[in-house]
Amino acid sequence: MPSRIVYNDWTTANAAFDRRDYVTALRFYRQLAEDGNVRAQHTLGIMYEKGRAVRVDYAAAMSWYRKAAEQGDAAAQFQLGNLYHDGRGTPQNYAEAARWYRRSAEQGNAFAQNNLAAMCERGHGVPRDAEKAIYWYRLAAAQGNALAQYNVGAAYENGLGVKASALEAVRWYRQAAGQNNAAAQFNLGTLYYGHRGVPQDYVEAAKWYRRAADQGHAYAQNNLAVMYEAGQGVRKDYGEAMKWYERAASHGNDAAQFSIGLRYDTGDGLPKDYSKAMAWYRRAAENGNASAQNNLARMYEDGRGVPKDYAEAAAWFRRAAEQGVAAAQFNLGRAYELGRGVAKDYKQAVQWYRRAADQEDATAQFNLGTMYYYGRGVTQDFVEAHKWFALAAAGFPATMAANIERALNNCQLIAARLTQLQRVEAHVLASTWKPK
Repeated sequence: MPSRIVYNDWTTANAAFDRRDYVTALRFYRQLAEDGNVRAQHTLGIMYEKGRAVRVDYAAAMSWYRKAAEQGDAAAQFQLGNLYHDGRGTPQNYAEAARWYRRSAEQGNAFAQNNLAAMCERGHGVPRDAEKAIYWYRLAAAQGNALAQYNVGAAYENGLGVKASALEAVRWYRQAAGQNNAAAQFNLGTLYYGHRGVPQDYVEAAKWYRRAADQGHAYAQNNLAVMYEAGQGVRKDYGEAMKWYERAASHGNDAAQFSIGLRYDTGDGLPKDYSKAMAWYRRAAENGNASAQNNLARMYEDGRGVPKDYAEAAAWFRRAAEQGVAAAQFNLGRAYELGRGVAKDYKQAVQWYRRAADQEDATAQFNLGTMYYYGRGVTQDFVEAHKWFALAAAGFPATMAANIERALNNCQLIAARLTQLQRVEAHVLASTWKPK
């Protein structure tokens, strides 16, 4: 007779929960939980974690999850691990999270297996161990866990605990993508787009980018926009491109924000509007996009869409230059050479010109040659000057014939002042130079 009462109470509680009568469900679950019913204890934990008929209370959720977990409930063990992992209701504790994930994983809980694998991969709460990570990922993936299938695919793509194999990566990504895992769909698109271990196929790339994009994946939205703009795998369509750029930008994708700014700046596909270009460049620049930072600086330098401000231009050139953008490094060097927005400093100018020149920026190489010729910021050195002018002459595109001619003329002017031995040295330096 007592078991019949418990069964009826459980049925009543579940029925109330299903019709969202959480107050009634809570009353019955609590009675059952206090009598030691493990499923009721687990469900009470969910109600306190989610705020069903009670205020969200992670400490109370943890208490009920623990009661069920200590009775061996795998789902409660998993959720207790989550609270420790995230630091909800308790200080964050990766070691405790891993311990509870392991207990759940050993009972076959696929979500716990995936999370334990991730902790092994990152070395959170356990020693970093790629082989153990792939072991647990595989167990979860074999049960159909989409996130684990994605992670096995990523392991094959990157050689984590297994020999790298693009074909195996594609196989696992496809399984996850078939369950609408947006990250797997995006990675499939990227593999097909970039001819990475599979035949390049823009149509297939666009298909997978679209599936991920339709789920709100910002990188996929941006990449799909690029494909519409270029007509790769889809019919060229600027309207579709802008639609996807705007969706990606609304999710904070800095590449899409930069692309929209560039189109307003150049009038390519959109009416030219410097104010709008400025606004989009700023959003992308503040999100760390180095190209946007450089272009924003150019807007301030030229006074397009904003009052001319050399100091602000120099500040943005610096942020882009520190991220390795050669054009920004050149522009910052020029700012130091001319004293525009910063105090004139030839040594700083040489430093930034050199960093751009080492990336084969021909204009920076030309200016660096000039600095060596006149001894500005460096000891005057005609051999070095000749080297950099020669490199600039070789580096300018054919469309910049006037610049090529100036660089070659400078080489001839300097050669007349060099000894034969110095001319040979300059030639060797230029011919053996390699970008850094």
